Amino acid sequence: MSSYFDRLETRSAEDRAAWLAEALPAQVARAQALPGYAGSLDAIDARRIEDRAALSGLPVLRKAALGTAQAAERPFGGFATRPAAQFAHVFQSPGPLYEPGGAEPDWWRMGRFLNACGIGPGDIVQNCFGYHLTPAGTIFESGARAVGAAVLPAGTGQTELQVRAAHDLGITAWAGTPDYLKVILEKADEMEVPLGITRAAVSGGALFPALRQYYADRGIACLQCYATADLGLVAYESDAMEGMIADEHVVIEIVTPGTGTPVPDGQVGEVVVTTLNPDYPLVRFATGDLSAVLPGESPCGRTNLRIRGWMGRADQTTKIKGMFVRPEQVAQFVARHAEVSRARVVALREGDADVMVVRVETAGDDAGVYADSVAEVLKLRGRIEIVPPGSLPNDGIVVEDARKYE
Repeated sequence: MSSYFDRLETRSAEDRAAWLAEALPAQVARAQALPGYAGSLDAIDARRIEDRAALSGLPVLRKAALGTAQAAERPFGGFATRPAAQFAHVFQSPGPLYEPGGAEPDWWRMGRFLNACGIGPGDIVQNCFGYHLTPAGTIFESGARAVGAAVLPAGTGQTELQVRAAHDLGITAWAGTPDYLKVILEKADEMEVPLGITRAAVSGGALFPALRQYYADRGIACLQCYATADLGLVAYESDAMEGMIADEHVVIEIVTPGTGTPVPDGQVGEVVVTTLNPDYPLVRFATGDLSAVLPGESPCGRTNLRIRGWMGRADQTTKIKGMFVRPEQVAQFVARHAEVSRARVVALREGDADVMVVRVETAGDDAGVYADSVAEVLKLRGRIEIVPPGSLPNDGIVVEDARKYE
């Protein structure tokens, strides 16, 4: 690791906490000054928001709310600290949602991940992330510059040309979605063109173990990161390949889906991220992704919090009997009953009809006491099943669609 990354990534917990106690209040204060946060952070004393625990009392910012704000105030909804013309780039993601991009070195912090991949001076990175409208290509190019590597801005498509360029330029490293590298390698085999790729940095899809092994068998070390267009780098793998390590300039929380309430370490929940980027201060931004905290520190020597990686989507809104049931409604039901630890709504198909089953974790045995509460909060009546505490799966799912249409 270079000294820059090593200095931050191997800090003691005390040093990291002391740094965060200064950086986090400043970021919350920046957010308070922006019109996008009007009405949500007004009563907050930013000086008191010094750590992850203090953050948990602030409201969650959801992507849907960001989209609504952007529709009212183009392009960034009042959440950026400078106007669009003062950024180097403006991107459009599906929605549409608009994101700023800075030209400052490693603005998205992707260099941290490429450094962990062993990419640096002397490498040429074939960057197969898209450059059109969306920011992924630019994000990874910025990271390559930060570690001193050259870039072939390849984008996607034209596979034969990709193979020829990789061979002619002596490409040593590759960046893109997990499965696209396999397409290029297979085309190279078909063309009988040898390639010299030894490292791959992937994101934007699932890296299945069999695919990682396929690359390893061909002499390519493949690592993945978790990043978004809004936040930049969130977490990344190292060569230890034990979970993903949080980036040094974000604060990650795992919360009960549909709420902002943190779950115990190890329990699956929704990933909520606060970025310390001063240009685009997203505070408690709900990603809609599921993950869980992985205890302990990475064997590679990096000391920051680890998560288990992407484990599915938290947006489990499901229509049952013509009515939408949302994770936040399930959370409201649980909050009404102190003796209930968790609940899970399951949509089933019995005959030609939808059936809603509500499984309630509690030490009690009387399902009937919850009938009115279920009907009032979920707007539907259903079958209530009492299950022992701790028996529901630890998968972050609170609304499960188990219907089969055959």
